[in-house]
Amino acid sequence: MKDELAIQAAELGDDDAIRAILTRLCDVTHMGFAAVAHVTEDRWIACQVLDKIAFGLEPGAELEVQMTICNEIRQTENYVVIDHVDADIA
Repeated sequence: MKDELAIQAAELGDDDAIRAILTRLCDVTHMGFAAVAHVTEDRWIACQVLDKIAFGLEPGAELEVQMTICNEIRQTENYVVIDHVDADIA
């Protein structure tokens, strides 16, 4: 069962402009999944999701924040740039 924060994140994330950005992002990167999430020290909550690969994550769903790249970015405030994913072992 979703709590109030998860419900609110999903409601606020349901936006046509965000949906268009995620669609364009997937088109340009050839990725099958993109999302906007509400990220705090303790939580990662999906707000808007474009899922072309049946990953199964829906707005309001949560991932364990410690297992996401968002956690590392939030802690260091550094960019993560991967020029060639296939060639980058990290």
